[in-house]
Amino acid sequence: MASTLVSPADAAKRLDVYVSEVVPGVTRSAAQRLIASGLVTVDGRSESNSYRLRAGQHVTVSLPATEVRATAIVAEALPLVIVYEDSDIVVVDKPAGIVVHPAAGHRQGTLVNALLHHVQDLAGINGEERPGIVHRLDKNTSGLLVVAKHTVSLVRLQHQLSSRQMGREYVAIVHGCPKQTSGTVNAPIGRHSARRKEMAVVPHGRAAITHYQVKECLGAYAVVTCKLETGRTHQIRVHLAYLGYPIVGDEVYGPRKTPWELTRHMLHAARLRLIHPITGESMDFASELPPEFKAMQVKLKNITGHK
Repeated sequence: MASTLVSPADAAKRLDVYVSEVVPGVTRSAAQRLIASGLVTVDGRSESNSYRLRAGQHVTVSLPATEVRATAIVAEALPLVIVYEDSDIVVVDKPAGIVVHPAAGHRQGTLVNALLHHVQDLAGINGEERPGIVHRLDKNTSGLLVVAKHTVSLVRLQHQLSSRQMGREYVAIVHGCPKQTSGTVNAPIGRHSARRKEMAVVPHGRAAITHYQVKECLGAYAVVTCKLETGRTHQIRVHLAYLGYPIVGDEVYGPRKTPWELTRHMLHAARLRLIHPITGESMDFASELPPEFKAMQVKLKNITGHK
């Protein structure tokens, strides 16, 4: 069973559309079948497919019980830093250089492969024995992310993400020092018109909002923190480059050549705040900057004479 609270952003949506958006793997036609079968309620009442939701209503979806199928993803005994774990969620501290989820060209050696080995009580996501990735980090971004062990946790955590209840704070080292010590970038992001593997600020892209604050200027570089309101692909990297302050080491959105020999870009997911999807407890996790990040700061301070 999955239960979500309708956010103001989802108000006035049709019930079948809402269910298809918040329940992973459920299409609109599947949502309509669930509604017709009485497996969807709004504040405890059955409603029609076309029922228009109001903010603050509780939508409950009772997913039919299914046998958990073995996943095709191979479990691998890879190093994994687990910050927190219970029967519903896992919070991990991902190193740079590891892909989160298997995809073409990355079937093994991913975070999900490691999770399948280390986490022994996965209840399964939509009938398949695999962890539920709530949000992703780029391969060369390090830091915190939360993973759901079962469908109910996944649905509720994804709802927190979409309704902006989940807090994510990043630290980055950038080229240049922003003139404004803090600000907000509200610029839509979509596929680059020419380079289709890249993202860019485009007029008809998806809404994207990033808040930033300069923590320290180090000559021709700066340390900044970023807080996300939305979670678009490469959002922080694209927004900082759009401002004219690309992330150090970012070979896609930054300078092709830098004086530094780096194996990653300097972006770290340092803090994660969420509401436990089952207990309702407020949770706050922090991750120290990785050694290569600290080493870069020391180099820049030595060059500029900062203490």
